[in-house]
Amino acid sequence: MTHYLISFPSSAMVVSAEDFPDVVRDSHAVIQEAKDAGVYVFGGGIDEDVDPVLVAGDGTVTDGTYPETTRLNGGFTILNLPSREAALEWAGKIAASCRCPQEVRAFQYDPLS
Repeated sequence: MTHYLISFPSSAMVVSAEDFPDVVRDSHAVIQEAKDAGVYVFGGGIDEDVDPVLVAGDGTVTDGTYPETTRLNGGFTILNLPSREAALEWAGKIAASCRCPQEVRAFQYDPLS
C-alpha cells in the first residue's frame, strides 16, 4: 500500500455561492466513502488566513516560505491505496465532488516513518 496525496490549489475551485453547499455535501460524501473503505488517512484545507513561516534547525523563525515556493494553499486528502490506478480513481471522485481537477502524488516509502 502507498500513501497518495490528492490535492488542488484554491484557485482551481471556482464555485458559485449558490453551488457551494452542494460541493460541501458531495465532497463530504466522498470522504465518508473513503473512510468506509478504510483508505482515508487525513485531509483538510490549508488555512490561508495564517501566514507560513520557516523554522531552521537552530529554531530561528523567518516569516514566509522557501523563495521558490510561490504559494501553497487549497485542499488535500491523503489516502492509503494499493495502486496508482486506485489513486486516480479516487482523485476522479474527489474532482467530481469539488468541481475541479486534482493533482495526484505518491509518497516515497520510508520504513522508519
